[in-house]
Parts: sequence; C-alpha cells; structure tokens
Amino acid sequence: MNQLVGRVEEKRMLFNCLNSSKSEFVVVYGRRRIGKTFLIRSFFEDKYDFCYVGKHNYAYHDQLKAFAAALKQYSGSKFDIVLNNWDDAFKNLATLLDSISHDGKKIIFIDEMPWIDGRRSDFVPALENFWNSYAAFRDDLMLVACGSSTSWIVDKVLKNQGGLFNRVTMQIYLRPFNLGETREYLRLINCNWDNYQIAQCYMVLGGVPFYYSLLNSGMSLVQNIDFLFFSSKNAVLKTEFSQLFESLFNNYEKYIEIIKILLQRFEGFTRTEIAEMAGFGGSHLSKILTDLERCDFIISSNRTGGGVKNQIFRICDFYTLFYFKFLENNPSASPNYWQKMSTTSKIAAWQGFSFELLCLLHRYQMEKALGINGILTTISTWRSKDNTAQIDLVIERSDRVVNLCEMKFSTKQYTITNDYDLKLRQRMSVFAEETKTKYALNYVFVTTFGVSNPQNHSIVSNNITLDDLF
Repeated sequence: MNQLVGRVEEKRMLFNCLNSSKSEFVVVYGRRRIGKTFLIRSFFEDKYDFCYVGKHNYAYHDQLKAFAAALKQYSGSKFDIVLNNWDDAFKNLATLLDSISHDGKKIIFIDEMPWIDGRRSDFVPALENFWNSYAAFRDDLMLVACGSSTSWIVDKVLKNQGGLFNRVTMQIYLRPFNLGETREYLRLINCNWDNYQIAQCYMVLGGVPFYYSLLNSGMSLVQNIDFLFFSSKNAVLKTEFSQLFESLFNNYEKYIEIIKILLQRFEGFTRTEIAEMAGFGGSHLSKILTDLERCDFIISSNRTGGGVKNQIFRICDFYTLFYFKFLENNPSASPNYWQKMSTTSKIAAWQGFSFELLCLLHRYQMEKALGINGILTTISTWRSKDNTAQIDLVIERSDRVVNLCEMKFSTKQYTITNDYDLKLRQRMSVFAEETKTKYALNYVFVTTFGVSNPQNHSIVSNNITLDDLF
C-alpha cells in the first residue's frame, strides 16, 4: 500500500484508542476523496476481525445479503448465513467476535456506513442495540465507522439523541492537505514540481489527496489540468462535481444553491445577506452553513470591529471555485483550453484572488514565519464604511500589534510603486480612524517571490514568501 502522508494527529488518536482499556467507538468522517478509508487501511494494514463496506444504492435485503457474505468470509464458515434484519446481522457479528481469541482489541471496520441506512431501515436502532447491549460491556473492541455523507454521520451518529447519544468515544474529522503535505505527496508520486507550480496546482485541486493521485508526472501542470478537466465531456474531474455534493448532503440542491450565492462575491456575504438572497433562513440555513463549513467548503470570519452579525461566509474549496469559474458555464471548452488560457489576464486575475485564499488557509504557516505562532491571535477582514477600501486578512495580536496583510501572486518579485505605497498609507490611516485601534499597525506583504524593493518603502514591515507557506 502507498505510504501515508501527514495525518500525524489522526494516527495518534487511533493509536490511543487501540491501546485504551475500554471498548472504543471511533467515527472517521470528512468530504469525499479526502482519504478516510486510506487512513484506516494504512493504520490497520488491512487487518480486521470484521470489515464491511456499505453498498451504494443497494436495496435493504441486498445490503443484508452482502453483510451476511462478509460474516461468512470472516468466520470461515462453509454455510450461508441468512439475515432477516439488522438485529440479526449484529447478533451474528457478536457471535463472530465471541469466537475470536487474540491479544489486543478486536477491530470492526464498517465503511460507507451512510449507504447502509436506506429508507425505513432498522440499521441505526440495531447499531444502537449492538453497542449498548454488547460492545459497551467489553473492553476489547474497537468499532471504526466511516462515511462521506457528513450530514448523515452528524445527524444519525454524532448528534444522535437516542441510543447512540454520547456513545462515540472518538471523532476524527479528516481535513484537506496543506501545501507542505501536498508537496510531500507529489514527491512520492515522482511529481517534482517547484513550489510555484505546486501552489498553482493547489489553487485548482485544493488539498484533496485523491485528485493528486490522478496526476501524470510525465505531463506538465497545464497538460494535467487539461486532461483532468477539459479533455472530454467525461473528463474525470469534470464529472466529479455532480457526485460531490450528492454524496455528502441530503437535499444537496439547497447546498449548491448557497454555494452559487457565495460565488457572487469573492469576499463572501453575511448570514443576513445570504438569507435574503436564498429566500430562507432560520435553522435550515444554519444547518447548511454549518455542514458546508464542517466539510471545508466554506469558512467564516469576522469583520474587524464587528460582532457575530457581521460574520462573513466565503467559499474556501479550490476545486469548487475552479469548477464554477471555468467549467459550469464553459461547456464547449476545447481539450487544450488551459494550455491556451494559462497566461491570459483572466487566469492571472483568478490566481490573484485564489492566492489570497491560499494565504488565509495557511495562516498558521504565516504566523510561524512572522515568529508569532506562540502569541494569541484573532483574524478578521475589514472593509471601510464607504466600501472604497478593504483588507482581506487582518491579524490582531495579543502583544498589541495588528498585521495588515497584502497578498500578491506574481511570476517574479513584486515591485511596490510610489502610487501604491501612498494608497497603502491612506488605507492604513482609514483603518486606524474607523477601528479606533490603539495597537501598532504593520503591513505584511505575502508574495510568491518576495518584494523587490522593500528598502525603498518603510510601509513593508514584514515580507513572507510562498516558500514560507510550505
């Protein structure tokens, strides 16, 4: 099996559960293609006392037949097992586990659990009964439940108000790779691009490991993008989107509706603005926003000096942004579309906005580069009262300093002109006046290759390069 990249904290959590003195109910969840199954398979080296993978779109009794076949396989029985319902299934699983004798925990891995629970299914009550009447009374079991349908995992298991209430002993939410992990993965597949190319790729694919596994190291970045997105109407990442939201959320159309609203302004919108544009609010909108944020499709941030009502929601998933920008409304794009467009002003403008998001998602790397990773910080965005000036990333520090971050993506060192220097000073003055801050104000430039002439502009207090984000 391929080497597991990153996931250090997740492996530590699994190790602690494996070596605890009680039975453990572990839930591993996260968006589609993020590597949940790969993490479990790598950690346990595919050695389970029982494993079952839910079958997509299987009818109730067909799902039971498949579960029965897994029981037969792991028990070594020569006889077929007949299951009438899920209570039967878990009773037979208990019998199987009772027959196993070895040191350490007995590992039960149920993957794609949401697919098992069809309409009018008794799966969840049976799972509740299995855990409460059997597993919880033992100290040698580790049940690992996994699934991509985040809304199902949260609603039916993590926030279950019935028999599974407070029964999950460990939650592991798998997040996308950061830039450093992405580079490590690309090295493993012999894709030896430099940091600039990796950042460009990240602004298309985000931190989703599976997408990187599709890359051909023998082709250039632009050739790969054409192949994955534009080579045909069935290009693998062109058709991916239709399955993405459907696999994660019930009533997924509403989630896409909110995504399309947020696409209208890169900076994002407040909850009130979203509700007005969507035509609905209340708990329904709250759940959608929470689910989207939990799956790393959107992020929320406060506006400087504003309360919760001024919280801004914006899209943070690069794949989604790329899909809607270049594919949804571009059905006739040629197979080499990206090779033709990659050096145009349209792509440059998109990369500029995407780089701002890239920096925002790597704030901890930025703070480390600034030497403030041990200082308490809060981040926010700021827009002037007359909407003529804005700062996309404001870092307020407990040592009474505010960093105003300017993020610039370019093919070479960034040059600050005298006019731009004056504009920055005016913007800082407006920020100070409107926020009434008593903290020292410093500009931080985050660029791909640095600032060419910082010595000529005292406005530059700190200079972070793309390499620092890795």
